[in-house]
Amino acid sequence: MKIKMLPSIMMMAMIAFLLMPSMQSCKSSQKASSNNGENPISTYCSGLEYQSDGEYFRANNSAESTSQSMAKKKAMSNARLDLAASIQTKVKSITDNYVQSVAAGGEIEDVERFESLGREVVVQELNGIRTICEQFTKLDNGRYKCYVAIELAGNEILNGMKNRIGEDEKLKIDFQYEKYKEEFEKEMDDYENR
Repeated sequence: MKIKMLPSIMMMAMIAFLLMPSMQSCKSSQKASSNNGENPISTYCSGLEYQSDGEYFRANNSAESTSQSMAKKKAMSNARLDLAASIQTKVKSITDNYVQSVAAGGEIEDVERFESLGREVVVQELNGIRTICEQFTKLDNGRYKCYVAIELAGNEILNGMKNRIGEDEKLKIDFQYEKYKEEFEKEMDDYENR
């Protein structure tokens, strides 16, 4: 019985010996493609389709926790903060441009009222966000990680501003919606052109 096994063991050894050079070449090609010690990673809910554009404000974020639901809550909270900050920056820029072009040297009080209304609108309209991506992973340490991306249509902010200004008697008198809309659309186009 031992004699019959000897040829098969020798055959396996020869096959292994013959395959070793090809295994080595696979290994060396993997090292060569690692790009100087850098390895690309993929992040869920991230990339061009999750960035703000001419139509939507978007934000993405992630968080981890020992609880899957807590990881999601933290990720959503982080994404909402990012989205609010992005919108607030745009609304302030739009308001500044609008006030400069319409009310040349307008009263400081009016500028402050526009900015205050802008903040209120952002807070109010954040209730209308939509989740456009949600992905969970479980880490080796047993914790959960949640990735989210959210969006809010730019026209929701524009309509919110129009409605809030319509409620303010002093601003409503001088407000030129078409001019404000023009400034708003210019700012949104900046997302498309970057």
